[in-house]
Amino acid sequence: MLAMDLTQEEVRALLEILERYFPELRREVVNTDDREFRRSLKVREQYMKQFIERLKEMQK
Repeated sequence: MLAMDLTQEEVRALLEILERYFPELRREVVNTDDREFRRSLKVREQYMKQFIERLKEMQK
């Protein structure tokens, strides 16, 4: 497992970036006709959800 130390400011900035991009990714998943590409986007979406949840926990 890899680890990375982040300052609270970095956590906040990364969370903001991910939360801002997430709705666009969701729209892209819905509007994609290519099944294989959609599958890869859904995997990316799941990772983003996990990252967002973990970053929110780090802010507490």
